[in-house]
Amino acid sequence: MKPKHFLVTVLAAAILSACAKKEDAPSPAPSPTTVNATNPPAPAANPSPGFEKLKGKWLRPDGGYILEIRTATAEGKLEAGYFNPRPINVAKAEASQEGATVKVFIELRDVNYPGSTYTLVYQPAADRLVGNYFQAAMGQNFEVEFVRQQ
Repeated sequence: MKPKHFLVTVLAAAILSACAKKEDAPSPAPSPTTVNATNPPAPAANPSPGFEKLKGKWLRPDGGYILEIRTATAEGKLEAGYFNPRPINVAKAEASQEGATVKVFIELRDVNYPGSTYTLVYQPAADRLVGNYFQAAMGQNFEVEFVRQQ
């Protein structure tokens, strides 16, 4: 085949493939955020009314530290203060529930508290919070407990 004929054949094939019907092309998959009759929205997470029991002042007996939980929404947002004995900035405070277990997570961001965290579990029978304190400045973990003051 002559080079001129070969070029014409290649161009013709390219033009035909470009003009193919749109129906021949596979349709794109629906977006995961698309909501319609066949793809209903995901149900909202069930908020827990049990977080109200976390409200109050909690004392860590081994050092006199105070965790004060002022508000607790059903969605798990906590408004909290932490005192040693002066206020330490609470960067994050939230509650969650796994089955019957209520958990509390507190993150501290302040001088000498560069991301230290409490990961606690509420024990209703003893009305206390127990768990782990990660002291970020030292990179150490400590088992801790808080007992209710009010």
